[in-house]
Amino acid sequence: MSELDTVKRAEETAEELQPFAELGLKDDEYERIREILKRRPTQAELAMYSIMWSEHCSYKSSRVHLRQFGEKQPPAESMLAGIGENAGVVRVSDTLAVTFKVESHNHPSFVEPFQGAATGIGGIVRDILAMGARPVAVMDPLRFGAHDHPDTARVLPGVVAGIGRYGNCLGLPNIGGEVVFDPCYQGNPLVNALCVGVLPADRLQNKAAAGVGNVVVLLGAKAGRDGIGGVSVLASATFDEGSEARRPSVQVGDPFTEKLLIESCLELYDAGLVVGIQDLGGAGLTCALSETSAAAGLGMHAYLERVPLREPSMEPHEILASESQERMLLVVAPENVDAVLAIADKWGVLATNIGAVTDTGRLVVTWHDETIVDCPPGSLADDGPVYTRPVREPSDLVLIHADRAETLPRPRTGDELRETLLKLVASPNLCDKTWVTEQYDRYVLGNTVLAQPEDAGVLRVDESTGLGIALSVDGNGRYTRLDPYRGAQLALAEAYRNVAVTGATPVAVTNCLNFGSPEDPAVMWQFQQAVTGLADGCLALGIPVTGGNVSFYNQTGAVAINPTPVVGVLGVLADVADRVPMGFAPPVGGSAGDRIILLGETGEELSGSEWAWVTHGHLGGEPPRVDLEREKLLADVLATAARLGHVTAAHDLSDGGLAQALVEAVLRRGVGARIKLPDAGNGRPADPFVLLFSESAGRALVAVPPGHERAFTSLCEERGLPWTPLGVVDAAAGGLDVQGQFAVPLAELREAYTGTLPALFGHVVGADR
Repeated sequence: MSELDTVKRAEETAEELQPFAELGLKDDEYERIREILKRRPTQAELAMYSIMWSEHCSYKSSRVHLRQFGEKQPPAESMLAGIGENAGVVRVSDTLAVTFKVESHNHPSFVEPFQGAATGIGGIVRDILAMGARPVAVMDPLRFGAHDHPDTARVLPGVVAGIGRYGNCLGLPNIGGEVVFDPCYQGNPLVNALCVGVLPADRLQNKAAAGVGNVVVLLGAKAGRDGIGGVSVLASATFDEGSEARRPSVQVGDPFTEKLLIESCLELYDAGLVVGIQDLGGAGLTCALSETSAAAGLGMHAYLERVPLREPSMEPHEILASESQERMLLVVAPENVDAVLAIADKWGVLATNIGAVTDTGRLVVTWHDETIVDCPPGSLADDGPVYTRPVREPSDLVLIHADRAETLPRPRTGDELRETLLKLVASPNLCDKTWVTEQYDRYVLGNTVLAQPEDAGVLRVDESTGLGIALSVDGNGRYTRLDPYRGAQLALAEAYRNVAVTGATPVAVTNCLNFGSPEDPAVMWQFQQAVTGLADGCLALGIPVTGGNVSFYNQTGAVAINPTPVVGVLGVLADVADRVPMGFAPPVGGSAGDRIILLGETGEELSGSEWAWVTHGHLGGEPPRVDLEREKLLADVLATAARLGHVTAAHDLSDGGLAQALVEAVLRRGVGARIKLPDAGNGRPADPFVLLFSESAGRALVAVPPGHERAFTSLCEERGLPWTPLGVVDAAAGGLDVQGQFAVPLAELREAYTGTLPALFGHVVGADR
């Protein structure tokens, strides 16, 4: 073992060469570290700065743009915690609050799909736990390369198995998500994970290491060498042909340890024994020590030799950088330490006193009485570099906009429309995702009201009142490639609409912003536009961004993914008994079927659509227009109609348009429908292809029970929401009957819709364990 690099030695060997570039630090960043410390950093300090100043931890390229979320934040009295905390927290009743957040685990999930995805779930669950909440559900927006690429058959089954095993072992229902295929994600899948938790509104926790003399307790698993350098090397750099040698090991998860960690923390919260708490995820102990002490504006002394190790030969800088999972850092009053250790012991969780809060304003780490770290904690956690990167509109954007999908050959006859519908519903992005979702437990804990494939997941959070929440996550990389400002707003609008069709009122937003390299001016232009679009959109809708995540360097070599902001929206339902499902209900007895009504207006908007991609492999033109006032109006009408019992089903229109929404609505409960497409007005026939496959935003399909039609349409007219009668739910139809155009039996629809993923992946052994 080499000589220990102490602070004293660093002072004596000022000119010793250090491998800062290999750790991802630039020349000027290294010089700034030397200025802060007034000497060269020790080996441990260099590791800590490289981690905390990485793109993943410091947000150094995105921070100047993310400020918009605060500057444009609408009034939000219900928000108890927001950007900068481990997760956003929103009050949903006098006594209850909900916390939720979405994050990425993209690069680890490409290197090792099973563990990368599993530990992504574990990490986001601990973020929720750190706010004082019991985690109650997860969601997983996933994006993979081409469906028929050999590597997709390696990555997808492993990712799905990892998510399923970790979430199922924790006993958390997986209530929604996305599965998207696109060649742009080849070699760089997007594995985003959302978790939601519930807590008493007066039990909110924070990460500040307050109180001089308070004890620092490390709770959970032992540290190992897994994940060392994960955030500084793996998540903050681009994959290229020479990356293999510098890819660190991916973290290894143990959901059963995490389950015990959850229960012990919740008991500690209820006993009032925790002053401050922070999870150990990306950046491990380095992040937890620096963020907790910086948040309190105090100092901390950590005795590193006390940290329990899986591998006794670990060196100090490895212990500080380890991203071993299932760990939390607690700040505890001295008189409560024994009680904390006793509760940990009761749950079989390791708990160790590793230090104390000081009044020095310095983070000091010693190793067997030798000082190896002595720095201001704020210089690690808060004062990293901030870059205003160059931005430049992509040079090909003008040509892309000119290449409109509206000019492509389109089906004209009823037979051609029928063939197009079947081709689209069987396409990888629109087909049934049961092969994926059946690997997740959706109903564990007994409070799931709606789950996949519904538009939003709905959970009961208060069994005495029926109070519930709805959650949806959405994104569309193709729209955002065509117009990042509008594409981000379309993702927001779709998530907002998906929550609204359940009858819930949207109240808050989280986001995961997946982009290419920030060192590319075109990527930074896309990022700037997308963030501005989201901030403007949330202000227009009146719902705040409570937090989220930025994931850069999602590209292989020089080729970036399509910019993919994933947006999660949280809604509140006063009573989950009033929730509205997406599927048409079969008529009762001999009664007439529900009336099918289209809300909103349909334009000829085909650019960026699933039809253009599946039929022509085309991406060009401009995405659909966004009318956020119309989205608010639609949400208001849907919530009112749900409360008054005016609708028995509601389904948003998005990818695949009206045709896809109708197919999903009839297949959900196996009941047919007769549809008569409207004309264009003034006796002119409308183009049935546009009506069926346009992806105009701000629309929803609803089923209105007999006797409620007049009341519902009067509600729409009073609010100024356009509505169009489309047809009737009719079990005798035996399928989807679009009069004058085509009819498809339910069996044929189901065969086309359900066969794709099993044919692609059903033969693959899923988990690379």
